[in-house]
Amino acid sequence: MAMLPNPLPKLADDPTGRGLGLELPPGGLVSDTADGPWPEPLLWCSTAPARAGDWSALLPARRTAGLHPVLLGADRPEVDPAAWELMPELASYPGDHDAEDVLAGFWEEYAEDELSEAHGQSSSDNRTPGVLSRVKSLFTPSFSDAPPAAAGTSDSIGSEGSGTSAADSGPDSSGPDSEDQDPASGFDWPGLAPAGREEEDPEVRAAAIADLVAGGNQLLPHSRLGLVPARRSADIPAAIGWSGPVNHENDVARLCAVLRSWEDRFGIRVVALGFDIMVVSVAAPPATLAEAEQLAAEHFAFCPDNLQQGDHTDLRAYAKKELLGQHFWTFWWD
Repeated sequence: MAMLPNPLPKLADDPTGRGLGLELPPGGLVSDTADGPWPEPLLWCSTAPARAGDWSALLPARRTAGLHPVLLGADRPEVDPAAWELMPELASYPGDHDAEDVLAGFWEEYAEDELSEAHGQSSSDNRTPGVLSRVKSLFTPSFSDAPPAAAGTSDSIGSEGSGTSAADSGPDSSGPDSEDQDPASGFDWPGLAPAGREEEDPEVRAAAIADLVAGGNQLLPHSRLGLVPARRSADIPAAIGWSGPVNHENDVARLCAVLRSWEDRFGIRVVALGFDIMVVSVAAPPATLAEAEQLAAEHFAFCPDNLQQGDHTDLRAYAKKELLGQHFWTFWWD
């Protein structure tokens, strides 16, 4: 993999970015990481809060300088990515990973774990019975008759979205040997969901969602403009060594491989990042409940905390509310 040139150091002597064909508002470069200063800047962050239209105004930076716009948010006015404990040394290259391999591995790990706990087997953490009961309900055979390959987002920025789909048989299936079966049997990885049908240009959809985030919301009520050197929007988290999902996956580039796949299939763009929150726009959302339910399996593997600590009663409710025909998805890692 050839190294991507980083134009950010040029902004130290040219803060407006005119030399890069830009006209930037006041801001500064961020090179702070969890282990001290990085050899070169990881991102640029504006000083003033982001406003509607600001994200779109920075979109040309992608073409002129290889810099992708992203909103950097927090639940307080002091938005400071320098305090996010960035870990670029842990990030590999997203192109070195296969999205389905990543998701299937997480599915095997987390689905089996949750099903075992839901069936009263030993738990490795302190999740409450209410959470275990809710997780169990998500794995009951209540799906529509989707083929073993199907797809999914949310129009309420405050919604938390993540889920997982199951096969047509499960812990409650009847049969002579059902009592003796492994609780995870019948819930094999369902495969990737099919691509959605593009409703709008992905950049246009991303700009609309960015304006929604910049307008204030319960997840990221305060935000700043950011610019990140990356090959594509999906690579933004890896490019800065974002540590939001570190308790789920140390190498965020593996999750970026999934984001790349979602870029291709659903027209997503990484619109906003917080300390542990991600918002992506979706230009080609799933159009049927069957597709949304299968895509929910990918969401569960990608971000199980959305499921384990969410407020949806079952997978179908999550898929219907957070994925079916929705224009953005949100993810949160504990």
